[in-house]
Amino acid sequence: MIRFVGKSAHKGIAAGPAAVLREEDLRPERSKNACQDRKAPPDRKTDPEEEIRKLEQAVRTAKEQLGSLCQKAALEVGKNGAAIFEAHQMILEDENYLNAICERIRTEQTCAQDAVAAAGEHFSKMFLGMDDDYMEARAADIKDISERLLRCLDEREEKGFVLTEPSVIVAEDLTPAETLLMDRKKILAFVTVCGFVNSHTAILARMMNIPALVAVPMDLSKLRTGMKAIVDGINGEVIFEPDEVLIGKAEQRIREEKEKAALLMEMKGRENRTLSGRKIEVYANIGGGGEVEQALENDAGGIGLMRSEFLYLGRETPPAEEEQFLAYRTVLEKMGDKRVIIRTLDMGADKGADYLGTVREENPALGCRGIRICFRRPDLFKTQLRALLRASVYGNLSILYPMITATAEVMRIYQILEEVKEELRKEQAAYTVPEQGIMIETPAAVMVSDELARKADFFSVGTNDLTQYTLALDRRNGNLADFYDPGHKAVLRMIKMVTENAHRCGKRVGICGEMAADTALTEEFLKMGIDELSVSPSLILPLRKRIREIS
Repeated sequence: MIRFVGKSAHKGIAAGPAAVLREEDLRPERSKNACQDRKAPPDRKTDPEEEIRKLEQAVRTAKEQLGSLCQKAALEVGKNGAAIFEAHQMILEDENYLNAICERIRTEQTCAQDAVAAAGEHFSKMFLGMDDDYMEARAADIKDISERLLRCLDEREEKGFVLTEPSVIVAEDLTPAETLLMDRKKILAFVTVCGFVNSHTAILARMMNIPALVAVPMDLSKLRTGMKAIVDGINGEVIFEPDEVLIGKAEQRIREEKEKAALLMEMKGRENRTLSGRKIEVYANIGGGGEVEQALENDAGGIGLMRSEFLYLGRETPPAEEEQFLAYRTVLEKMGDKRVIIRTLDMGADKGADYLGTVREENPALGCRGIRICFRRPDLFKTQLRALLRASVYGNLSILYPMITATAEVMRIYQILEEVKEELRKEQAAYTVPEQGIMIETPAAVMVSDELARKADFFSVGTNDLTQYTLALDRRNGNLADFYDPGHKAVLRMIKMVTENAHRCGKRVGICGEMAADTALTEEFLKMGIDELSVSPSLILPLRKRIREIS
């Protein structure tokens, strides 16, 4: 028996033969990312314009391929699956990405293949260095798109791996296309050495409702196709060559999970109401517009937290007002009259961009981040506020401000907001003024929440940061995992204090951190009087089930 522990990308239990897919199985003609066959002799340089023409043709071909994949995904896994490949198409239209490739072709007089490979590596490393789960997953998208361009430049055909029987897919890594091109009926589970829980491949696995593990420290050379395998997506482990006792237990759990899944689907369309009649809103957290469909498919009452950083990262210049306006408007229109809470720019030295002018800090969690960087760069802040106010005409928008510690900061925000409103009035631009909320994620904000409640329209408790600031530990530090306790009495008492202070002023309180999804704490939150819980889309129905069980 061989056992490995990884990260669960989707819960569930599966058992069956393993299909161990190695590099040569998935990508038999992978590009060498070099141009030795195309390089000019030492005395003659590569023709940059010819290479750029090749690149442009490869981009067109790649877009056509992604269009086909988009249609296939829409048919097999729904609109949100199609959005994954639409996002890849958007990368192929990103000026920063394409300009970086063209610039390298011109300045280094290299071939298109080398330029694509180098640009892909550069942007992937940049995203990986941002110490953010969502951004790390975007690094995989850049890598996938770059590989697709290389394949188009080399005129190599994209083929899906053919499965001969229902199998547990075991691989170093999988791209969304490789995942989609397999026969879905023959996939029991995914297990990969690489990958992130927020990667598009992991999202596809969730939409397919297939158990998936990523970041599993396996040595594929020691595994073989046909080995019996059990994948436990609940506990994050995979077992190869289990004994008959373990197989029997796994089969029993599979039957139980199927029964639970059927019960959960019955939750769709139901109210988030306890047995005693108390109602609470259940919203979705999303990292960008591409996740709206997943929120709707899981019956979200609204968007409790939309992170706007996806518009700012991975580029050399900040997003223009019109680009932001269109992105926000699209989300609002898709959500109809459902509430959408968009958080203003929450970036800092750990998750920044060169154009922000930030410097690397020894402790970025306590540095220039959130509203602080907005005050440092009022030009960027005003641009975002203009886009948000204009977009608010098209839906039910609320604006959320991060890292607030004092009422003076709220008053400064309102002063800037008035300046933006005056500008829009003079331009005769259509806009409305959305609700103004603040994040409670520092002990300072908790202690003055009675004053803040008189200034804001609502509170949203960011329990991830509140926990680490309260317990004085870095939640990303693996050495402190035993000390990180989101359910610590101090944290719960703080949330209760915030809720009481908000309700005295007639203001709503929501929780958008990871604690919101902890069903062991749901009853505690209901007793406190929390008005809304915002969780990942896939956790909405399990949370609704728990709420409906509480008396």
